[in-house]
Amino acid sequence: MGVKQAIKNLDAFPRAEEHLLQKTQSGALVSIVGLVIMATLFFHELTYYLSTYTVHQMSVDLKRGETLPIHINMTFPSLPCDVLSVDAIDMSGKHEVDLDTNIWKLRLNSHGHIIGTEYLSDLVEKEHAAHKHDDENEHHDDADKKLHALGFNEEAENMIKKVKKALDNGEGCRVYGVLDVQRVAGNFHISVHGLNIYVAQMIFGGATHVNVSHMIHDLSFGPKYPGLHNPLDGTVRILHETSGTFKYYIKIVPTEYRYIWKEVLPTNQFSVSEYFSPMKEYDRSWPAVYFLYDLSPITVTIKEERRSFLHFITRLCAVLGGTFALTGMLDRWMYRLIEEVTKASGGRAYR
Repeated sequence: MGVKQAIKNLDAFPRAEEHLLQKTQSGALVSIVGLVIMATLFFHELTYYLSTYTVHQMSVDLKRGETLPIHINMTFPSLPCDVLSVDAIDMSGKHEVDLDTNIWKLRLNSHGHIIGTEYLSDLVEKEHAAHKHDDENEHHDDADKKLHALGFNEEAENMIKKVKKALDNGEGCRVYGVLDVQRVAGNFHISVHGLNIYVAQMIFGGATHVNVSHMIHDLSFGPKYPGLHNPLDGTVRILHETSGTFKYYIKIVPTEYRYIWKEVLPTNQFSVSEYFSPMKEYDRSWPAVYFLYDLSPITVTIKEERRSFLHFITRLCAVLGGTFALTGMLDRWMYRLIEEVTKASGGRAYR
């Protein structure tokens, strides 16, 4: 008997007799409010527990012999598709002609609506298939030799007329697709370099009249993962009564995204800075949009993780217990306040 009484003395929740309990309207109101608050906090904590968070880790990049996918989606509102070409060069200066590449060009009218499609199977202009070029001047010199050998034929004249008509109609071009390059530093650019220099001169009347205004809808180096922001997406560069060369200097950071279910997504994120060089009247170069990229030796691993169940229970007890204690204090204060008011007014308190 003494042991049972000792155990009873440890009870932190003593029960009062039923007739000693007094239920009030204010207590009911506080209870309803407290239940709503506790239910809201419970679902908030449950959502917080079920959601994931990311942990970033860094390590040395050990990948070798892999290709780098470049996703391109750009619009050139002032240049027809017939004059645009895409070119890629790695850090050794070698032209990558035989790439497994899928690039499309969409003809656009002056309102930006699609009027035709062209598929570029070999990525770059045909003049580059048989040789390397270290800069655009060397490329134009080789093209000049070819022009002298072939002469101005009917095909070239028809092409010039066709492009001039497209320019007069305000045609533009959308270039999109995937470019697979070697995993080394290099650049790719979109320009009118595929044209023979004399043909380009007859079409535009000089390099200063080549308008390389562009909009970058998407430029990425791999699949997207949750939270990824590509800094060039949505970039708009419009030139008015001037021309020049845009250069985007890109630093690529190899990235692995590990989902909570252990699936690994290899991709890349990047930072960028840009430079614009206005075209001068006697410049020998022609306007272009360059993307010069280099790879970081550090790989970033982003891991999705979920909070532990013990952490969830701890937070749940804290918020529910705190709400219960707070509503109890509020009920006592309201009871005393109403009691004092009724005593002061001499009326009867209906509770």
